[in-house]
Amino acid sequence: MSWIKESNLGWLHLLCLRVLKCGRIPKHVAFIMDGNRRFAKKKNVEKMEGHTKGFDKLSETLQWCLDIGITEVTVYAFSIENFKRSKEEVDDLMELTKEKFKRLLEERDKLMEYGLRIRVIGNMGYLPEDIVKIVAEAECMTKENNKTLLNVAFSYTAQDEITSAVNLTLLGLNNGALNDGDINLNLLSKCLHTQNSPFPELIIRTSGETRLSDFLLWQGSCSYLHFTGVLWPELTLWHFLWAIFKFQCVCKDLDNVRNKLLAFPALSSNGSAFIDGIDTYRLDVIKKALAS
Repeated sequence: MSWIKESNLGWLHLLCLRVLKCGRIPKHVAFIMDGNRRFAKKKNVEKMEGHTKGFDKLSETLQWCLDIGITEVTVYAFSIENFKRSKEEVDDLMELTKEKFKRLLEERDKLMEYGLRIRVIGNMGYLPEDIVKIVAEAECMTKENNKTLLNVAFSYTAQDEITSAVNLTLLGLNNGALNDGDINLNLLSKCLHTQNSPFPELIIRTSGETRLSDFLLWQGSCSYLHFTGVLWPELTLWHFLWAIFKFQCVCKDLDNVRNKLLAFPALSSNGSAFIDGIDTYRLDVIKKALAS
């Protein structure tokens, strides 16, 4: 299935979208796509069939986000903890990932039409070289697109992300690029995998679990958390629109919290130069992966 489905909403769906658009639409929405394996068990099919249906649902959900005007989407696709699953399942998931990213590369024209940029966030050190290379191709191909950003959290945990950010700042201290006074919450925030992205205003988790499972713990500190009992492949547009409506009910209160907790100090001149250097380094890593 394509990464972007053609929009085929009925009149009632379109009416509800228009009504919701009269209110506040979150700029950045994140999804914990939970329940693929339980869906497979429920339907008495192989686990990989559940994961495939999960990708199909991602494609559909991304189109809903485009329809309603959300400009950034982050999805929790594969946790570092998932490497503890059976070798057979992990290998199958890697093959599915490679297959889907190959399909993405074939859809260049559609991605350019929608202005969709793909960014994979996570620890690439855990991934096979062929996966790293195809991910780098996708990022490089779409890096100039600026209408919608899709962050795919793959080989990711928030603890690993925060550790990486701290290590980057320590590196800056050790090589003289930073002084003690340059380090603040703003600098650490920009050292995260999400870099300059706005923090998600809404995080949606499926499957009935009411926890974040080590996902965007820093960035989600002031997000509205919406938990639904439906399994990820069974998510419908109505579930999605209900989450948007619930967000709209509390967004003003959330703004007050965000204004207090996320009023980060400005970066120093050293800090700004350091962040620019990190951006250049990350681009060089992508180019190196493409050349390998």
